[in-house]
Amino acid sequence: MINVLFVCLGNICRSPMAEALFRYLVKKENLANKITVDSAATSSWQIGFPPHEGTLNILKKYNIPSDGLVGRQLKKNDFWKFDYIIGMDESNLKNIYKITGMRNHPKIIRLLDLTRYKKDIPDPFFTGDFDQTYRLVSAGCRVLLNKIRSEQNL
Repeated sequence: MINVLFVCLGNICRSPMAEALFRYLVKKENLANKITVDSAATSSWQIGFPPHEGTLNILKKYNIPSDGLVGRQLKKNDFWKFDYIIGMDESNLKNIYKITGMRNHPKIIRLLDLTRYKKDIPDPFFTGDFDQTYRLVSAGCRVLLNKIRSEQNL
């Protein structure tokens, strides 16, 4: 089983959006028996809370199920559980390194570094632009799935 973890600051906007979308893509490609998906926060502010209303609305807009999304915090042992740990921005990556104790490990990736954009995904909690976030997360998730398929011979 290949395990993918999406990480952002609060686990209520970007990472649960990526989790839901990636899970949807994995299911659509008949890979749900080979790839698991989760998300986490680098902070402890939103543990146990559902995603932000803006995230839920954008997922609903694109008919992507949001069942079971609940905020949780990244743990040190997540490094050993997951094959791909995907941060949404440079600040997330620094926090992932700090929490896991693994600096610059190839399994820790900024999502848009896999795309032509090579930038941070802005946090819609602060920008209010959930449409832009969805477009960027969607582009990154599609490239990530192709990367995993290629690397894992799926």
